[in-house]
Amino acid sequence: MNYISTRNNQKNFTFKDVFLKGLADDGGLFVPKSIKQFQKEELENFKNLSYNDLAAEIIYPFIGDFMSKDDLISLISKSYSNFRSNDVVKISHLGNLKVLELFHGPTLAFKDIAMQLIGNFYQYHLSRDQKKINIIVATSGDTGAAAIDALKGKSNLNVFVLHPNNKISPVQRRLMTIHEESNVFNIAVEGNFDDCQNLVKAMFSDEKFSKSINMSGVNSINWARIIAQSVYYFYAYFKVGNGQPLSFSVPTGNFGDIYAGYLAKKLGLPIDKLIVATNKNDILHRAISGGDYSQKKVEETNTPSMDIQIASNFERLLYDVKGCNSEVTKNVMAQIKNNTYKIDKSDLDKIKKNFVSEMLDENETIKMIKTIKDEHQMVVDPHTAVGIGAVRKLGLEKNCVVLSTAHPCKFPKAIEDAISKTENLPESLKYVNDRKEKFELLSNDIEKVKKYVMNSI
Repeated sequence: MNYISTRNNQKNFTFKDVFLKGLADDGGLFVPKSIKQFQKEELENFKNLSYNDLAAEIIYPFIGDFMSKDDLISLISKSYSNFRSNDVVKISHLGNLKVLELFHGPTLAFKDIAMQLIGNFYQYHLSRDQKKINIIVATSGDTGAAAIDALKGKSNLNVFVLHPNNKISPVQRRLMTIHEESNVFNIAVEGNFDDCQNLVKAMFSDEKFSKSINMSGVNSINWARIIAQSVYYFYAYFKVGNGQPLSFSVPTGNFGDIYAGYLAKKLGLPIDKLIVATNKNDILHRAISGGDYSQKKVEETNTPSMDIQIASNFERLLYDVKGCNSEVTKNVMAQIKNNTYKIDKSDLDKIKKNFVSEMLDENETIKMIKTIKDEHQMVVDPHTAVGIGAVRKLGLEKNCVVLSTAHPCKFPKAIEDAISKTENLPESLKYVNDRKEKFELLSNDIEKVKKYVMNSI
């Protein structure tokens, strides 16, 4: 399969290029040059597969030039062997509504599902190419911990994680900063997640710097994460779809997890609506409901993983609605950078064929956590509560699955505010509160961050 950049569709890339680079040199995101839908017969053959076997069938067409199918099957098995659920994910029921639990990996968040596989992809590549890689990633809370767990101790690579200082939960922070492996580096940035993300993008765009350190990235813009995350949409459909189209509600800030659902739909999965659920940092809700893609100041909320105003993966959707025209997409992204872009009616109509959106503020989120506990004796994390609340506000509970993206113990304050008690860490992670933390506090200054990276490798 060939890939191109959303900002230049004349140059072809292999999956290996796309995986290792993360972001195109022109600032665009990688997408397949074309996508072949699975036929009905193929989908029928998929429906009784285990999660691991299904993952191999979904992922292999995208990476065939990178490894054999047998090697992929082996890496998938290795990647998910440390999950607390034998099926990797679980499905629970809240009346008519289904909840897809994606937090049974080592760091209690959906990011583990893609990141554990990506970590083994790197190890596979580096066993054949001994050149050292430096992976740099920005996190709004969960990505960093998942990346570190997947990459710690691996030879021939370092991982640098930038998180916004004092703007993630203590559990999220400690899951990153307690590791003693010599290839792990944590940077607390004086700023918000968008600042962290912009620093990483600036390092990628500095061709001299990025090439000198052999830089790679595992943020949600990395196509490998998108294809790994698309698998659980197929799995959920085969478990609870009953042959009818399903809608999926996804709490999202960076548009990566829900774009994986959009990819699943493009591959032929019978998906009705993809519900974009946001907090009051609602750029995606404003964009999808009315075409307003103006960036506002990021506000801190009790759903910190969505405290984002630059939804990086949205560029992939815009590329699609612009008819896969890379020049037009490039111009749109320039307007977005200048905060002057509004989605026109014809493009918005195309988006609304697949997406709807809703927003919950902090009070609504707390009330939703309490309501779910009272009605169903289930405690959900605040991001999941936003996903459920969005479905209820839209009246779309029938034939709908909500993605539950994190374990509630990662957000003790929100849970305590809602139900007056906290959720405990699983026994396997009790050590998190006892270990010493290690991180570097840096200002939001690209030169200082680059200097720290250079001095650390």
